[in-house]
Amino acid sequence: MTNASNTVSMPKKLSIKENYALLTRGLAWETTYQPMDAIFPYDRFEGIKVHDWDRWEDPFRLTMDAYWKYQGEKERKLYAIIDAFQQNNGQFNVTDARYINALKLFLTGVSPLEYAAHRGFALAGRNFRGAGARIACQMQAIDELRHAQTQVHTISQYNKYFNGFHDFKHMHDRVWYLSVPKSYFEDAMSAGPFEFVTAISFSFEYVLTNLLFMPFMSGAAFNGDMATVTFGFSAQSDESRHMTLGLEVVKFLLEQDPGNVPIIQKWIDKWFWRGYRLLTLVAMMMDYMLPKRIMSWQEAWETYFEQNGGALFHDLERYGIRLPKYHDVAAKEKDRLSHQAWGIFYNYTHAAAIHTWIPSDDEMDWLAQKYPRTFNQLYRPRYEHWRREQQEGKRFYNNSLPMLCQICQIPMAFTEPDDPTKTCYRESDYLGNKFHFCSDGCKDIFDNEPQKYVQAWLPVHQIHQGNCFEPDVDPTASDFDPMREVLRYYHIAPGVDGHEFDDSPDCANWQRWTGKPAHGGETAADETTPSTRAA
Repeated sequence: MTNASNTVSMPKKLSIKENYALLTRGLAWETTYQPMDAIFPYDRFEGIKVHDWDRWEDPFRLTMDAYWKYQGEKERKLYAIIDAFQQNNGQFNVTDARYINALKLFLTGVSPLEYAAHRGFALAGRNFRGAGARIACQMQAIDELRHAQTQVHTISQYNKYFNGFHDFKHMHDRVWYLSVPKSYFEDAMSAGPFEFVTAISFSFEYVLTNLLFMPFMSGAAFNGDMATVTFGFSAQSDESRHMTLGLEVVKFLLEQDPGNVPIIQKWIDKWFWRGYRLLTLVAMMMDYMLPKRIMSWQEAWETYFEQNGGALFHDLERYGIRLPKYHDVAAKEKDRLSHQAWGIFYNYTHAAAIHTWIPSDDEMDWLAQKYPRTFNQLYRPRYEHWRREQQEGKRFYNNSLPMLCQICQIPMAFTEPDDPTKTCYRESDYLGNKFHFCSDGCKDIFDNEPQKYVQAWLPVHQIHQGNCFEPDVDPTASDFDPMREVLRYYHIAPGVDGHEFDDSPDCANWQRWTGKPAHGGETAADETTPSTRAA
């Protein structure tokens, strides 16, 4: 028999709640030889008041040991599927070679934002004096770094076979349309820590991220791209935590002090509009770049913002928060946004790392069904005109440099909210200079912080100033071609990475490798397209 007096009592196993409390409270301390305000100087200068940091709670109460276990399991599953995808040449199982351009847009435009978010949350975490907030930022920073890595690894297989993927990080820092997502995150990261988490964790992750990930991952599944679907599922649990945390961040701040309410509302107004303008790229992808479409941009906006977002802001009314300013303008633009974006890219695809094309008759019929008030009246005639020009060997490319909005940095092709036939143009005077905007929303953002946005790096301005050429370029040379030299600076190969899809090596290679028409046989091919000529 065992002597009871010699029995060693086992330590009590801590609950998840107790583990989380030790991690986020037991590791914190009040500084002594330096004041807390000197250690954390940035969590008060925005005017936000936090009276009790212990009220901050991560709703998932995730501890480090659990975090690494969950992420490790997801990594093993993800890379097993990626390996199988590569070994079985899964890149040839997508519905249509045009679909690959959606991946080009995602890799060059979105994946670098994951890395930017990683840096931003590491910076924000350093500047919060509450231990719970620091731990939450640390975990999200690790999540975002993992997302960037898994997206690059997943899409790397496509880089072996298709053009436009080869130098995405270099392009992200230079190419005109990629300045749109890049400027969004640089704007957030150069703000204070509370504005950053409101911009990213709430406005983007909670309010708008469904409009990015849900249509994109569903679109990948519909179009046979199981590798992309897999990394989407792998990130899904992380995104659920991020979205929940985003809502909790805002509620925490609103509950801490009534003086925080107008500051938070101002940030919600700003970052809703900035995020909405960024999603212009997603609207175009949904309506034009998915051969098999899941829903229109208008349907997605109504589902994920007007219905889901409307319920969210109804819940926040008790804190004194209303719907973001200019949400009504977004509602008016939902039946034209994607068409205007595709028109911009069709004009300037020779200066891009993606291809564009004229929708087939079947595709235009689908667009007309989804957009009965605008498509046939305003956009089909334009596409039919461009198609006739292409059939005559005069495929249209716009060789001018467009005026850019000082805030969203998109070419000024949006129309007045109540008149889709008239270009929307706004301007402000600051320090003796005029600044141009695509909307009242962008003008408001500038007018509130002009000293910040006069510093914006606008690609068109930089080209005019001679800052988008390689060092060996001589602008005085008799054979100087500015377009050629800008593309060399971008690392874009003319006629290979961009230009008309039907004339591209990607189109020809797809037919040669697969024996299938590059348009997937889903829609009627025009008699002058390479797919018909090859047949």
